[in-house]
Amino acid sequence: MGKKYLSKSTFIKGVQCQKALYLHKYHWKLSDEVSPQQQAIFDRGNQVGLLAQQLFPGGVDAGPKDYTQYFESFKYTQKLINTGVEVIYEAGFCVDRVMCFVDILVKENGRWHAYEVKSSTKVTDTYIIDASLQHHIMQKSGLDIANISIIHINNAYVRNGKLNLNQLFNSVLVTQEAKNNKNYVKEKLLELHNVLSKESIPDVDIGEHCSSPYDCNFQGHCWSHIPDYSIFDLSRLNKKIKWNLYHKGFIDIHQIPLDTDLSDNQKIEIDSYINQTKIIHKIKIREFVNSLSEKIYHLDFETFQPAVPGFDNIKPYQQVPFQYSIHYEKNQQIEHFDFLAKNSLTDSREEFIQNLISDVKQDGDILVYNISFERSRLNELITYFPKYKVELQGIIDRMKDLMIPFKEKWYYTPKMKGSYSIKNVLPALVPSISYDNLEINNGGLASTTFNNIHNITNTEAESVIRKNLFEYCKLDTLAMVKILEFLRSI
Repeated sequence: MGKKYLSKSTFIKGVQCQKALYLHKYHWKLSDEVSPQQQAIFDRGNQVGLLAQQLFPGGVDAGPKDYTQYFESFKYTQKLINTGVEVIYEAGFCVDRVMCFVDILVKENGRWHAYEVKSSTKVTDTYIIDASLQHHIMQKSGLDIANISIIHINNAYVRNGKLNLNQLFNSVLVTQEAKNNKNYVKEKLLELHNVLSKESIPDVDIGEHCSSPYDCNFQGHCWSHIPDYSIFDLSRLNKKIKWNLYHKGFIDIHQIPLDTDLSDNQKIEIDSYINQTKIIHKIKIREFVNSLSEKIYHLDFETFQPAVPGFDNIKPYQQVPFQYSIHYEKNQQIEHFDFLAKNSLTDSREEFIQNLISDVKQDGDILVYNISFERSRLNELITYFPKYKVELQGIIDRMKDLMIPFKEKWYYTPKMKGSYSIKNVLPALVPSISYDNLEINNGGLASTTFNNIHNITNTEAESVIRKNLFEYCKLDTLAMVKILEFLRSI
């Protein structure tokens, strides 16, 4: 196929940014590497799409096996339509160098109804533009298309027993919106085809469109002129202020005009960076350290968020704890405890609760990093497992937040680059400890890895993955031990 064909995804990419579309077509090697988390999002979309097909059983899949078989798919789709097949999955159409594949095409009362499946929990403007393009192409191909709907995840659904697909999914009719957008789609198609006919890359500067509605996969290329620590890293600076500064030519932290509306903490950050000095409030830090008991349980949770609930009493995208690590500290002695659930299809929450209660005992402070996260998860567990309310509430009441000294700027160094995330604080304070050598080195990857662990059929491979999960979570709480040691030394 020629490079000047547009698809549904490239159309949306072009609407977001013409430069991104051009780079995708002609300079795709400049794109960022797909992260495991991004790949997990793609896989999730495919999973949800296949599940939604069960709403309309007995269909025939017309989708291409790979990118070399697009035209075969278009021909096959037409054949299925002509021979009276009434449910088609991945029906393909191509008109005027624009192609689309409809997730589900169903003949209802003699006319066709198209369904687009999204793993999101709501219908967005982008999804409507997406559906509008498909409606236009199907109509122009000669299909008697009566309606088009968007099927999406219903995040109010709570699984109870067998998965109920009619409750898991919501279907929203968007036919009228698609018709209303017909002229917009036609104009955009002409505009984007014109972009692709040019000999040079469109001159489009970076902006809010780089991450809206989707994170662009050419940010590594387009943002290469932005320094490692810039105005975009200044903590809690309003997005509009950031972009106003950028468009006025201010990029480096030291370039920010003095009359910019900034908080005290932001001014501290800037002053620290310009002068390359540390901010240390010794009295505040010592008060914090001295407030801790002699027994400290350094605690960290990991959670996963399945689009499709794998067991009872959870909703789509609910934060489900599956792992914890504890470093227990007393009289300069350290013990380690941990827990890891079996898989994402088995409800291990009660086992998680029982082990946690046992490991943290009934006395001593429980130290976490960003208390709102663990507190929220425990309150959710109380809702679903009320018989443990007293014990779990006791854990919540004993919690203290190690993030506070850094969030409040009691300790700040330019090496933290405007962030009080533990992933930024740790290398600034304790550079000898690093996540870099771990196979799993961030919470997002831990979550997606665990969510898919049930697909691993090789026992040895699963064992390795579980070992990697243990090592990651263990380092999170060891990091807390080392950060507290650093604060004590001040």
